[in-house]
Amino acid sequence: MRDLEQFLREEGVQGSLLDETAHFVKTHGVGSDDERRVPNPPYRYYGKKVWEKAIAALLCGENLLLVGAKATGKNVLAENLACLFGRPLWNVSFHVNADAAYLIGSDTYDGSKVVFRPGPVYSCAARGGFGVLDEINMARNEALAVLHATLDFRRVIDVAGYDRIEVDPAARFIGTMNYGYAGTRDLNEALCSRFAILEMPLIAHEDLERLLQDAFPQMKAQMRTQFTALFYELEKKAKSAEVSERALDLRGLLDAIALIQKGVSSGDALEMCIVNKTFDAYERGLVMDVIRARIPMDLGKEDLFE
Repeated sequence: MRDLEQFLREEGVQGSLLDETAHFVKTHGVGSDDERRVPNPPYRYYGKKVWEKAIAALLCGENLLLVGAKATGKNVLAENLACLFGRPLWNVSFHVNADAAYLIGSDTYDGSKVVFRPGPVYSCAARGGFGVLDEINMARNEALAVLHATLDFRRVIDVAGYDRIEVDPAARFIGTMNYGYAGTRDLNEALCSRFAILEMPLIAHEDLERLLQDAFPQMKAQMRTQFTALFYELEKKAKSAEVSERALDLRGLLDAIALIQKGVSSGDALEMCIVNKTFDAYERGLVMDVIRARIPMDLGKEDLFE
């Protein structure tokens, strides 16, 4: 956490916000069983204004909803926030079978008796964690209804047949959602009102270069510039609907560079991590043309790294 705090001070994030955050960490301890849940993210989120908005909202006791297009770093920011605040993290994926029992918990047999097995929302709320509600706009109505009392000023969870628990004062929930994904829908007004909503911008050009430098410190400056330019070429193509957003994958770009570092050729690595994420043969050809214009296909580890 100290390294992340120092990073944010160097980024120019308001010192008063970071001082309040440090006080929050000292005030709200973490149980020994939950220490392993406090994340140590491999990547930093870059964006001073976004950091300041997010930190201020969480210090005010708000829950956050991070909305935006693909590759804007929503989950990276959520994990970084949990690290900065020193909170254990629970990830909740809203798949088609996510219902109240999945979120809150259900009865189970422990070999001698029936006991209550807490779900991730219950555990996060009771133990003062940060809960990431991933792709919240894919949730079923039954799952969303569970969140209403948990997220608003009541901050309580009623467990039928068991107990009523109050949400720990340190607990926060961070929702993420993409626009236009298959299976998504608009959130209702009642749920939206329970979040402070933060629009996530695409990572800035200079920040992406810095991210690559942090992730791969031995990468040659010229190649770092080329891979950064490749990302924005793909972003431009996706924005003009020449290719789908499947090819705009920052995680895939980082994965491809990691594969090259392990000895895979640049062509094979980019094909595995970017090109093959598009399922139309014509589109794959377009994406490959964009890549070839920037990155030779036969580069090896020694070409990218010092």
